[in-house]
Amino acid sequence: MTYPSYRFSVAPMMDWTDRHCRVFHRLLTRRALLYTEMVTTPAIIHGDRKRLLGFDASEHPVALQLGGSDPEKLAEAARIGADFGYDEININVGCPSDRVKEGRFGACLMAEPDLVARCVAAMKAAVDVPVTVKCRIGVDDQDPEVALDALAQAVVAAGADGLVVHARKAWLNGLSPKENRTIPPLNYDRVYRLKAAMPDVPIAINGGIPDVASAKAHLAHVDGAMLGRAAYQEPWRLLAVDPEIFGEPAPHATMKDAMEAMMPYIADQLAQGTRLHSITRHFVGAFHAVRGARAFRRHLAENGVKHGAGIDVLREAISLVDDEPDVSEAA
Repeated sequence: MTYPSYRFSVAPMMDWTDRHCRVFHRLLTRRALLYTEMVTTPAIIHGDRKRLLGFDASEHPVALQLGGSDPEKLAEAARIGADFGYDEININVGCPSDRVKEGRFGACLMAEPDLVARCVAAMKAAVDVPVTVKCRIGVDDQDPEVALDALAQAVVAAGADGLVVHARKAWLNGLSPKENRTIPPLNYDRVYRLKAAMPDVPIAINGGIPDVASAKAHLAHVDGAMLGRAAYQEPWRLLAVDPEIFGEPAPHATMKDAMEAMMPYIADQLAQGTRLHSITRHFVGAFHAVRGARAFRRHLAENGVKHGAGIDVLREAISLVDDEPDVSEAA
């Protein structure tokens, strides 16, 4: 995790941040660090690696997030990921889903900092790229003042190159995964205190950050900020990342320009048998406060899902949207 280069990142999100989504996001920001969906170690070791781990070269910098708790298997999965060309390997110590709990990985590992440290040490020994940890501030009845320090100190001592902290506790008993994303109160100050206590460790903050301006404000206290649902549901926000966070022009002046730049990728994917909807499902929130945005969404919803839908469907949808503000001169 190299800051300031990766001062901004888009969170790993199951069923959302697949390879098509990441190619799209990369056309909106050159500098953001992008993450895969979480991939479990058994899937990587025994599954279809090309399908699970393959990605387009344009996605760099891109990190692979792993789910697991066996140091040896995590090391093997990390090695495989590094061989595929990922720029960072991240271990998930924050996901609160039932499936994750049953598999003994994700947020339940907050209760086992020594095990997470052994996992990090094994991964570090296996790869040359950075190894990072994404965690919560605590789980269930843990005291975040104690739990977060215990985990952070253990994994840093084991060689972790940085931490991404979702500034909420996870409640594995009593809350659903969806509720865990909104109900536990945010505690940004706890993450700020961790950074103050570990000034030499790159620490990024995550959780409930609504926009790029808010992400930028966090950078007064921590090294990086990670946007999750806001980046996915309102991808137009990502056009502000390079100007606002890095002081550089956005890759494309408007969302229409970014989509035009994606057309060759889409055409290539369609030729390989990918369904149009698999790609355009990530475009639902692309346009904001622009006349025709609703017609754009409706056209894709009604026609993009049809068997054999082609790139003309997307072009027709885009034609329904009025011109957008030009962000190319933003600084």
